[in-house]
Amino acid sequence: MPSKYKSLKEECYEANMQLNALNLVVYTFGNVSAVDRADGIFAIKPSGVPYEILKPEDIVIVDFDNNIVEGDKRPSSDTKTHAYLYKHWETIGGVAHTHATYSVAWAQAQRDIPIFGTTHADHLTTDIPCAPPMADELIRGNYEHNTGIQIIDCFKEKGLSYQETEMVLIGNHGPFAWGKDAAKAVYNSKVLEVVAEMAYLTLQINPNAPRLKESLIRKHYDRKHGKDAYYGQ
Repeated sequence: MPSKYKSLKEECYEANMQLNALNLVVYTFGNVSAVDRADGIFAIKPSGVPYEILKPEDIVIVDFDNNIVEGDKRPSSDTKTHAYLYKHWETIGGVAHTHATYSVAWAQAQRDIPIFGTTHADHLTTDIPCAPPMADELIRGNYEHNTGIQIIDCFKEKGLSYQETEMVLIGNHGPFAWGKDAAKAVYNSKVLEVVAEMAYLTLQINPNAPRLKESLIRKHYDRKHGKDAYYGQ
């Protein structure tokens, strides 16, 4: 009998394969999920399954309380983080986590990625935040669930909107990104990696490189976003 979640599984599968095609993951590291808000469930990559043998039917369906709804494999070890974000940020439709090199390097350095150029400003108006490393008591607790708390606490402390800043670094860990659907979460993951590499190279050339001036930040962001956007079709 065909799965009632066939289209959601296929969306999730395609997004995970794109993550691999864009060189954002190594081996089985990383994952993407796709949500169905009406049913209160999401689809996510199974844990430890290599991309070269992954199939749409392998994708696991879970609810926001991390119960398996459909699937015979264990879901990603990061499932609880995805569930926490879906529960608390009600407009996101996809979440991605990678171990991409430059993004992880900034996370390991425990540094926000400064907004140096217009490529960055085309996508967001802020530095890309890096959440502080997790406290010991949270590490000893429900670790993946607490990673979700870590992300949301970072946004609260920095006064950021998850709808405008669709990416974050976890100190000493790596990046998470999200968006209106799984494909946009992957897109944002690639943007994050490219901007991370550009920022790294910028600081190698000029360790005192200045932050992009506010007028250029607003110009580049506004021409792609909001009611007065004019970039694209």
